[in-house]
Amino acid sequence: MKKIKVLVIGANGFLGSHLVDSLIHRGYQVRAFDRYKDIKDVNFDLSDEIEVFSGDFLNQTDIKTALQDVEYVYHLVSTTTPASADADPLIDIDTNIRGTVELLQRCVAQGDIRRVLYSSSGGTVYGDFVSDTPIPEATATNPVSPYGIGKVAIENYLSYFNRKYQLDYTIFRIANPYGERQPLLRKQGVIPIFADLILKGKPITVYGDGSMVRDYIYVKDVAEIMADALQNEALKNETINLGSGTGESINQIITELEKTIGQTAIIEYKEKPSTFVQSVVLDTQKLIGNMKRVQLTPLDKGISQLVTYMRQAMKQAK
Repeated sequence: MKKIKVLVIGANGFLGSHLVDSLIHRGYQVRAFDRYKDIKDVNFDLSDEIEVFSGDFLNQTDIKTALQDVEYVYHLVSTTTPASADADPLIDIDTNIRGTVELLQRCVAQGDIRRVLYSSSGGTVYGDFVSDTPIPEATATNPVSPYGIGKVAIENYLSYFNRKYQLDYTIFRIANPYGERQPLLRKQGVIPIFADLILKGKPITVYGDGSMVRDYIYVKDVAEIMADALQNEALKNETINLGSGTGESINQIITELEKTIGQTAIIEYKEKPSTFVQSVVLDTQKLIGNMKRVQLTPLDKGISQLVTYMRQAMKQAK
């Protein structure tokens, strides 16, 4: 029986590499699209079922070639971070939004793409939604940053391409993933950034008083759920919150890291930027109700596994 071939755009990234591992574990063939410096630098576990495809998301020839003979497409690429998009919103428009629209046009032209699965942002699309309860998907989006505005624009284009061309999609509004392989250089991901600095005895920066609340989810859980969603018909043309459903403050994260690492953090407090959102916790009832299996790693266990991984990486770097 012929195996289903899946294209993962952004396959060597933090989330993408874990997703590749999860898809291979489920018996899919994967075309792993990314800008590789060297084949030895792949983050996922190599397999005979993986085709390593080196290409540029913004190069239409590369995208056209990568789409050949695949049935499903995961779009995980983001050319910006919240900070870089805030510094220059035009880059987000010129790369992420334009690149995605061109990708969707290629999918339509290809004619046999069964679904596009997109990684949106549960942490930015809702904006300053004030509530004592988790945020459901039906909540109106109101992003307050260029990064979130770009994510919402892409969500709307996915809906448009479905309405006009019947190109099916699934949108994942992902909370704050953390875990192994998260790059520190992008300055995105408070848990690994804080863990790295505490391990090195360096100060961490907290914006505001540390009461800011976020929904954190272990990256391997995200990958497992996204892989399980591939052929789930209940998630076709749906937008899904993908988080833990619970919130943790920055102060609580610091306390958990101190306990796991066995060191006291050196904290420097700074004024909170105007585009920061105070609290975002995602309602996950729609996810749980439409998935056969949703098993989440407790925060303390996830942080413990991340710290162990980081300590091993530090030893190897010496």
